[in-house]
Amino acid sequence: MTGAPVIRAEVGFPPTTEDLKYADWIPGLPEGMLTSVTFSVFLAVGIIICFFLFSFRNAKLVPTRKQWVAESVYGFVRDGIARDMIGPEGIRFAAYFTTLFTFIAVTNLMGIIPGIQNSPNSHIAFPAMLAVITWVIYHFVGVKKHGFFGYLKASCIPGGTPWYMYPLIIPLELLQNFILRPVTLAVRLFANMFAGHMILVVFILGGVTLLEAGGWLMAASPLAFLMAIVMSFFEFFVMLLQAYVFTLLSAVYVQGSLADEH
Repeated sequence: MTGAPVIRAEVGFPPTTEDLKYADWIPGLPEGMLTSVTFSVFLAVGIIICFFLFSFRNAKLVPTRKQWVAESVYGFVRDGIARDMIGPEGIRFAAYFTTLFTFIAVTNLMGIIPGIQNSPNSHIAFPAMLAVITWVIYHFVGVKKHGFFGYLKASCIPGGTPWYMYPLIIPLELLQNFILRPVTLAVRLFANMFAGHMILVVFILGGVTLLEAGGWLMAASPLAFLMAIVMSFFEFFVMLLQAYVFTLLSAVYVQGSLADEH
């Protein structure tokens, strides 16, 4: 499934997944090469790069407004996530967590931007890739600190576990730490973005359907559009929250891989 339909005046009703393609924007581009999803990702990356480059250009000791905003974002992630979850050692991961947080937040917000209305994270491939990157990082730093077998032991045998519980505990810990963590990390973000997007589509399409139905049903259409507006504000909060949760859990996993005992 390539995503929920986006309502635009120039297309028929109901919209189809073909309306999500942006290939026609660039003449000569192969059909399907640039969809709303890839366009959103490129746009998000461009926004983030320009935001930080522009904010820290000619940085001053007393920050300007734009520099203060960028420093606040970085400081929030550095102090509120990296340092709080990992400790002083987490500062070296602050750049990654800030990039992760801002990328997820901006791509999530694409879901409520008129004309796009389709977050890349409502497609499982993008959250899965972000989860894999976090998975590689926290295993890498764990192996680097404890050694391969030391990290494997720390990951599979919690401290204080009696030896006779090993046959039960080791498979469960192995499944949780090496397989389920990236899966749940990706599915949590994907499910929230996909569900929120579908809720907005239901209210918007419901309002259009009621409006076209005529009669007494038409009177209910403003309520459906009003609910779409209300849910857009709620979805805005959820989008930022999910960016925070994904980044926070990534920090928790890194902290666990660096801990002497799990």
